Amino acid sequence: PGDTFKPEVAPLGEEPVFEKSVNSAFIGTDLEDHLTHCSVGDLVICGLTTPHCVSTTSRMAANLGFAVRLAFDACAAFAANVRMDWAPGLAVPDPEAVHNAAIGHLHGEFCRALSTDAILTEGP
Repeated sequence: PGDTFKPEVAPLGEEPVFEKSVNSAFIGTDLEDHLTHCSVGDLVICGLTTPHCVSTTSRMAANLGFAVRLAFDACAAFAANVRMDWAPGLAVPDPEAVHNAAIGHLHGEFCRALSTDAILTEGP
């Protein structure tokens, strides 16, 4: 429950699906081999959560040599994922601050952060 595809992003026809069990889509899956076999060099990444799975997948993709565009408005973060027990007295940042910080850490080094509209306008 809760992990079914939304109709607007459901796989088309024989489009492959890669199920992951850790924070990177490249660990424990055949994603890298599939992309390499299909001569895919450019990726658009989006998802949940920005500072975890999105960040780790984006970093790994860039380190593996893929050109990464990150759809920053198709990602999100949750304040509940931020552990502040290492800094008693500091406030937990709100989800938007967590998301923006994660995008800021990635943009320019591991990806180009763009809006979904900019990515669609730019094309492949």
